[in-house]
Amino acid sequence: MRRSPQPLTPRRRALIRVVVTVTALLGINYVAWRWLFSVNWDAWWIGLPLVLAETYSLVDSLLYGLTAWRLRDREPPPPPPRDLTVDVFITTYNEPLDLVMTTARAALAIEYPHRTWVLDDGNRAELRELAEAEGIGVITRSPDWVGMPRHAKAGNLNNALLATDGEFLLILDADQIPAPQILDRTLGYFLDEQVALVQTPQYFTNVPESDPLGSQAPLFYGPIQQGKDGWNAAFFCGSNAIIRREALMQLGLTRYAREVQEGVRKALRTSRTVIREARAALGPGEESVRAALDAVEHDVKRARRDLDRGQALFDVTYRFQRRIDDVHRTLVQADLTALQADLDVIAQIEALADDPAETLAVVGTDTLDRMAHRQWSPLGAVETVRALIDAVDVGRAGEAQPIMPLATISVTEDMATCMRLHGLGWRSVYHDEVLAYGLAPEDLETMLTQRLRWAQGTVQVMLRENPVVQRGLDLPQRLMYLATMWSYLSGFTAVVYLAAPVIYLMIGVLPVQALSTDFFIRLVPFLVLNQVLFWLVAGGRPTWRGQQYSLALFPTWIKSVTSAAGNVFLKRDLDFAVTPKTAREDSADRWDLVRPQLVAMGLLVAAIVVGAVRLAVGQASWGGSLLNMFWVLFSLAVLSIVPRAVRYRGPGAETATLPDHLTTPLPSPRQEGRT
Repeated sequence: MRRSPQPLTPRRRALIRVVVTVTALLGINYVAWRWLFSVNWDAWWIGLPLVLAETYSLVDSLLYGLTAWRLRDREPPPPPPRDLTVDVFITTYNEPLDLVMTTARAALAIEYPHRTWVLDDGNRAELRELAEAEGIGVITRSPDWVGMPRHAKAGNLNNALLATDGEFLLILDADQIPAPQILDRTLGYFLDEQVALVQTPQYFTNVPESDPLGSQAPLFYGPIQQGKDGWNAAFFCGSNAIIRREALMQLGLTRYAREVQEGVRKALRTSRTVIREARAALGPGEESVRAALDAVEHDVKRARRDLDRGQALFDVTYRFQRRIDDVHRTLVQADLTALQADLDVIAQIEALADDPAETLAVVGTDTLDRMAHRQWSPLGAVETVRALIDAVDVGRAGEAQPIMPLATISVTEDMATCMRLHGLGWRSVYHDEVLAYGLAPEDLETMLTQRLRWAQGTVQVMLRENPVVQRGLDLPQRLMYLATMWSYLSGFTAVVYLAAPVIYLMIGVLPVQALSTDFFIRLVPFLVLNQVLFWLVAGGRPTWRGQQYSLALFPTWIKSVTSAAGNVFLKRDLDFAVTPKTAREDSADRWDLVRPQLVAMGLLVAAIVVGAVRLAVGQASWGGSLLNMFWVLFSLAVLSIVPRAVRYRGPGAETATLPDHLTTPLPSPRQEGRT
């Protein structure tokens, strides 16, 4: 089942590039003009946020245009050899047993030779009994994970990686029923030894044509991923993907070595501070100790320099530790010599105790001062330096296993893992054919839980490993990852776009200097071309629902940014919630979940009424009022999906079923010429 209603012909590609270019020029011209000539600085409190929001939208448009520039519609891969080893992983935590077993049976029926595993993070005895009775393996967490961070799905997969040995992994969520041909259709890409990942679309069987929750995402699982694929930046989406084990293990080992090296670097930086403080505490007459500390600082600098030159971490730390041991022995010997001299003086003091006058003459005030203010910190400082290097967590004692191939830096493991793979030089493929069918959320609360988790995970990655500064990525890859992360900042701009017309219609404050001809001839063509670009790139896919939810979910996007930032910078907990796979049968209409949207809709309606009254009594201009009323009506059309989403309960299906056309063998891609 190909997803593209319209083929990507050379003519259509050329037309897309022309529209991208013109749209970019119009957008840059409009936003530059807005900043230079059109901001109403007298009402900066709305004028400045609006022009910032428009600048954000321009960047968003440019990134979308860059994605569309290299849309890639791949030819089917060659048939794979029959001797590859494949492990099929079905991840589960608390999903219903019948749902998991439906997926597991379908995985067992995949035609290409493989082994099927259920990765049960809930460790349910009844699931193990059901699966093993049908020849399906079950993997649960090893004892090493007791009392350790679990890392949700990423931890589940990392645990299974060390318990299996297949060359390739097909990863499926518990509700994603694979077609029998899924491996035959995709493994051929791996004949290119640089390919690490093949991602296929996620498609849902329990979504009606109206798709009131916007679950199908036809624009993302289509031209957006195809565009990223053109720049070698199509990324892992958590399920329905085949991954090369070698790539994951290389990633895990590389990250392990990098994190240990960073630990050594931090220890060396701290060591330098310790040595400097110890040297500052030295008094006069301790030149030999000062020289020893200087030698340690020199060794710290040399160790850091050797690491920068790429020398082996083991060799650098081994040489450094041996030099520290030599300095340590020198300082201990000096302390013992000084201590022996002090003991000799003390013995003389005791022998002359009967004559205090002679005692002071023999000992001298310098010796007494030295004994009273004796400093042991140099030796302690060197001991601290040695302990700092020895204490680098080579074994990663705070984790269940030292090697973690799938990224654990966010509540979603997929994007960060793929970005790291691209950073190592691996390639990815987006195969635009539906080869697994799953279940989408069937009520608003579940959908919001899912979208919030996705957004939080993406923002966590942006804050922890921003692609703009990641090593190994080329510029287009950086921008492709940034485009996805950037989109989740739209919640803040949505507030501005909703507020600006309300403010004008109610109190007459205009965020621009004037609604002049210059304003309209710059703005309108840009907006029109943007919509033409969406339509052209979509190639017949529906895009309206996606555009609605990009605005209607503005509270979710704002919460994702603030909560992810709180987790990254303030170490606040970020709860991981598994998306329920069945409808909440007893749930009432949850209007409380969309209170901000309802308030916005109420303000928009009130703004039209107030604006009409102000227009009727001559307090507002026709041009400004009509433009802002149109803006308000468009926003209400976008938000009109919200009441429908609250009342939606799904079609009532509890399990996904495989379409008939995928239950029978399909001809090989080479035989049919094109999928």
